Amino acid sequence: MSATDGTDPAAERPHVEIVRGNPSEEELAALLAVVSEAYVRESEDAVAEEPPVSVWQRTRRSLRGPLRRDIPWGRFSG
Repeated sequence: MSATDGTDPAAERPHVEIVRGNPSEEELAALLAVVSEAYVRESEDAVAEEPPVSVWQRTRRSLRGPLRRDIPWGRFSG
């Protein structure tokens, strides 16, 4: 996504904030490596299964049109 479509690319990136302690650069690098690897594994494993569609569901036609909610019941109001 780009900034031209109205979304902020910085808003989609993860944000890490250290609230306590004083970690060294090596500790921060190790943390980012572990979290990045866990994120990559989770995103690879996260696959949405498509529900199976039967032949009946593929070939059936709707029995009626959708209900029109703008017409009052009995076609009169009062």
